[in-house]
Amino acid sequence: MSSQYETEVSLGWAMFAHAQLGDRRRSHRAALAFDQACRHPGGTLPEKFTSPADLKGLYRLCDCDEVTHADLLAAVREHTFQRIAEEEEPVLLLHDATELDYSTLTSIQDDLGQIGKGTHRGYICHNVLAVAADRGELLGLVDQLLHCRDEVPEKETMAEHRARETRESLLWLKGTTHLPRDARLIDVADQGASTFEFLEHECKSGRRFVIRNGKERKVYAGHQPVGPKHDLKEYVSGLAELGRFVMDVQGQRDRKARKEAEFVVRAASVLVCPPHAKYGNHGNDPLPLCVVEVRELAPPAGEKPVEWILLTNEPVRSFKDAWRVIGWYERRWIIEEYHKAMKTGCRIEDLQFTAVERLQPAIALLSAVATTLLNLRDASRRADAKTRRATTLLAPDYVEVLSLWRYHKIRLTMTIHDFCFALARLGGHQNRKHDHAPGWLVLWRGWTKLQSMLDGYLVAQARTCG
Repeated sequence: MSSQYETEVSLGWAMFAHAQLGDRRRSHRAALAFDQACRHPGGTLPEKFTSPADLKGLYRLCDCDEVTHADLLAAVREHTFQRIAEEEEPVLLLHDATELDYSTLTSIQDDLGQIGKGTHRGYICHNVLAVAADRGELLGLVDQLLHCRDEVPEKETMAEHRARETRESLLWLKGTTHLPRDARLIDVADQGASTFEFLEHECKSGRRFVIRNGKERKVYAGHQPVGPKHDLKEYVSGLAELGRFVMDVQGQRDRKARKEAEFVVRAASVLVCPPHAKYGNHGNDPLPLCVVEVRELAPPAGEKPVEWILLTNEPVRSFKDAWRVIGWYERRWIIEEYHKAMKTGCRIEDLQFTAVERLQPAIALLSAVATTLLNLRDASRRADAKTRRATTLLAPDYVEVLSLWRYHKIRLTMTIHDFCFALARLGGHQNRKHDHAPGWLVLWRGWTKLQSMLDGYLVAQARTCG
């Protein structure tokens, strides 16, 4: 879908052509398989690869000992870092995990871990995405960890917990293994990352960060251990307001209902004290950070107010500073959409391999494909979407077919904006003035239909030429 047509090089070729897979033919097969999966991202593997030769080629690729999850991910990471290097503005690194359920693959149950409430088997899939901070464009996948959850002994001591290298809290640290010391990079994570161990790690990383607090903490006011210790939540709630803003939020009872809510913003410098009970490996020195609170005013009856308490090493002295930090954290939702793209868009949980050594490379490949499901939506929302021709992003065949369907004539002058809204209409979007801009899911539905239309179009052309 994101073919980089203007460079006459497919995205698969740009990403995998130089992958270190032991043989150049394997690298070329990985590039071809990626491009083919982008054309048909949904469905099972036989539906993605309708040619028996191409399907067999993918199976043989995944069956090679030299083709591993780490090898394919290294190629994806290198491509993403190339895109990061082209950015002039800050880049967000969004960290989060999702569960991949492979309970139906009975032959590999012993090689998987517990997920859900312990009744299913699969992976904790920890992802790190790079996103342009200013415009929210997904730049690519930086890292992915496939973790098997341990069956922890009931009487595990705190010392044993800290020493266990497979504890899930270490995923946040492991997810930063390949990240450089660069203040232009900003790690963004939800409450699961708010361990003191990870906060201390981030303070020493050379990067900036925004992490939503999920722990009870003691802090000093300011960056010096002067005066009494305060409970973090109580302290920040008692601060003077920096400002207010209004935005739409989802109802907690009816997720589809949206309401306009007013929020108050508070912020301060704090010295975060280490916990008395050490669940991780960290020092005893407090951490000089800033805290930003976002709290909903006057929530509807029966609903809890939306509240974020964000910890950051970014200086916050004004509402403008706080607003910048809030904006970075709001981008975290993109990784939730990415997880939907993996599961709903690419059907990554429908893989039917009988060995984890074959399953894991396929996960890496489809995880890269999932990023493309968000790219077209990003392109449709860029400032140049109404002036940039669609043929700079997509092959002319796609524009020909969609314009014939939408306008009953070929219009190669379609802009990206026109193409995406026509594609969304094909996917069920009504294109009414009061409708929200189309998201990746409706664009993906339209893309799947367009691909089938294109296949028929090309067959008809071939018969006419013959």
